[in-house]
Amino acid sequence: MPLRLSVPTPLEYFAALVQGDAGFPLLEAAASIAQDEYPQLDVQQVLGEMDHLLWRLRRRVAADAPAVQRLRVLNQFFFGTLGFAGNVNHYHAPENSYLNDVLRTRRGIPVSLAVLWLELAQGVGLKVQGVAFPGHFLVRALLAQGQVLLDPLTGRSLAREDLIELLAPGPQQAMVLDAEGAALHPYLQAATPRETVARMLRNLLQVHRMQEDWPRALAVLERLVILLPQDGEPRRDRGLAHAACGHAAQAVEDLRAYLAQRPDAPDAARIAERIRGLL
Repeated sequence: MPLRLSVPTPLEYFAALVQGDAGFPLLEAAASIAQDEYPQLDVQQVLGEMDHLLWRLRRRVAADAPAVQRLRVLNQFFFGTLGFAGNVNHYHAPENSYLNDVLRTRRGIPVSLAVLWLELAQGVGLKVQGVAFPGHFLVRALLAQGQVLLDPLTGRSLAREDLIELLAPGPQQAMVLDAEGAALHPYLQAATPRETVARMLRNLLQVHRMQEDWPRALAVLERLVILLPQDGEPRRDRGLAHAACGHAAQAVEDLRAYLAQRPDAPDAARIAERIRGLL
């Protein structure tokens, strides 16, 4: 009998990509998110487009160029030649989280632009990191002269005053100002590839919730449950999304699993009441 190979579903493909932290393929995992919206999307084509951009960039970088020069050439290429920028007119459009669309339109949000920028930066030998700054994902380049924090919307380097301004007004900003910058440190930790993909998914989830698009929200939560298996909140939220979609049995299963994992959760009583309402 001829050998039949089964093609993995987009969710199975994503699960295979994110199963371990060693060698976590940030670009590929981030690009695969768009398969919920574009089931026929060829993620390898997206990777090929990035390979071509990296080839163009490498032609502009001298083999012996110091890191600071590599960074300068990268930013001129990414933000100047290619014209990547923030999608300020449609900041909450879901397309800003789909890397195939970001590559096509050259518009995105901080975290999606950061994923592309990090891929190119690493490809020309720069030591770079994503930074999970509240409300505005950043990137960091580690140079001999010290580290440089950059805004992935513009490539502009950010000083302490800029970081304080980026923090939303309220208790966080007051704490930073009172501590004269000392409290900024917790917000400037490097984001792992897993955390970066989670940030992308949560941004997309927020968009779908704002639009009350529960089927699409549910698709995002399926990925978050796979990505963060030890975190109970995605399982809870998937249960609530199932309930919003009219899937009572699946909702009860997820909500019960959440309470079993986190019996002392602050919202345990509310979730238990929600379960009773679904039975």
